[in-house]
Amino acid sequence: MSGWRAVVRVLRSPVRTVVNDLVTTVFPADCRCCEGPLQRLSTVPVCEACVGRVVRHQILGCGRCGEAVNLALEMEDVRFAGMLAGGLLCRDCRLAAPEFVRAVAYGSYDMEMRGLIALLKFHGVRGVARLLGWQMAEAILQLEGEAAAELLVIAVPLFKERERQRGYNQSVLLAGEALRRLKRLRPGWKLTAAHEMLERRKSTESSFVLSRKGRRRNLAGAFKVIGDIRGREVLLIDDILTSGATARECARVLMRAGAAKVWVATLARAQKRFMTRQYDELHKDPGKLVARWDLAAPEPG
Repeated sequence: MSGWRAVVRVLRSPVRTVVNDLVTTVFPADCRCCEGPLQRLSTVPVCEACVGRVVRHQILGCGRCGEAVNLALEMEDVRFAGMLAGGLLCRDCRLAAPEFVRAVAYGSYDMEMRGLIALLKFHGVRGVARLLGWQMAEAILQLEGEAAAELLVIAVPLFKERERQRGYNQSVLLAGEALRRLKRLRPGWKLTAAHEMLERRKSTESSFVLSRKGRRRNLAGAFKVIGDIRGREVLLIDDILTSGATARECARVLMRAGAAKVWVATLARAQKRFMTRQYDELHKDPGKLVARWDLAAPEPG
């Protein structure tokens, strides 16, 4: 029987190639990210090259919210944080610590990642969630060993009218794809979807351009917990973490309702452009990165 399966696989391969060639020749289409021609039949109009360029970011960030550390200017931050072993914190988290324990992300919100998320959020291409399910799962895996063995998984809710217009909540789709994969990878880790337990009560504007006080006003009263989460650890899922205001407010509301801890996982983390350029340069010469931290290391004894 296994021999016939091998034969079928061999036969299928050239047939698939012919079909791909025929469809892309008769019905040519372009990648919605790079606008290059698609080389194969797919329900998601994105080429393999663009998907392949969505990679993990390697940025030394705040141990709480993940914001990149300005290596050129923030050596004093390292001293205040007791160096990396003690957990480096950004200024915002030192001044006003969020009520979530830690926020993790798979990659930076730029280039192909930005394009794919835009297709998912604003152009109705639901298949992007399936395409990026592994990346979302890998973001969550960063919390393995820290978070509890049983977690309630809650996607950041959309306001009902906005969800009706869009037809879905992109964060729920991403959470669903990630949980399906993690169920196979980590069968002992009990991650239970409970999206209905957090509700967005009012429409809010984007908080990225608002001041800290404006963000608090914008999100005040926006979320409400439905049901009993007392004593449970919660994993909050979203597509992007930008200013962190939404994650902060959700965590605050969840903790007030009795959650034991709140963790945050997102597909992407928005970083200041000059920060990502700085890290890109340093990653070309890893020795510079190590040397920069060594300069701030505490003296022996």
